[in-house]
Amino acid sequence: APRAPARGARPIEGVDKIIAVASGKGGVGKSTTACNLALGLARLGLKVGVLDADVFGPSMPRLFGLRGKPSLGPDGQKLLPIEAYGVKVMSIGLLVEDNAAIVWRGPMVASALNQFLRDVDWGQLDVLVIDMPPGTGDVQLTIAQNAPMAGAVIVSTPQDLSLIDARRAVAMFKQVETPILGIVENMSYFLCPHCGGRSDVFGHGGARHEA
Repeated sequence: APRAPARGARPIEGVDKIIAVASGKGGVGKSTTACNLALGLARLGLKVGVLDADVFGPSMPRLFGLRGKPSLGPDGQKLLPIEAYGVKVMSIGLLVEDNAAIVWRGPMVASALNQFLRDVDWGQLDVLVIDMPPGTGDVQLTIAQNAPMAGAVIVSTPQDLSLIDARRAVAMFKQVETPILGIVENMSYFLCPHCGGRSDVFGHGGARHEA
């Protein structure tokens, strides 16, 4: 049976499915995972967009090699995402300078992210990947409650400290009735380019066990 959307969630015009990529803490490679997920879906022939919701640490402009600022659409109201490698991208990093400090309180962040959801002309997308901010606070909950998620991907590294926070991210999405599509164990091991030997720098298999 179709899952009822979270309370208050409204569909985004032109977007069929929304997938959140989240982590309980920063520094686990969540944005890189979101970027690669979007590129992988685009290679399958899907129409894909990425919303960089990590306002304080936007990574998508660098990951997609984007420069320049988004322009307004024909209606003069909505921003047009910038396309790279077959993926439409929108990020606060496209609107501010690289070294500019974004010093906003929570309500300002929530308002800006809601504008990114509603005031961007995504066209027709099969999938919109949302690169969530790290953590499980008010901003993350606001996004999860306002966008009808088809599912969430949790990113973790193998060690216990990261997995503890990954559990919190899982619990948050369960709270808003969003299915967990899977847990990605990033930085799982280091493969030496010289000898081919493998080193489990952060341990190994923790995310698989958690899943």
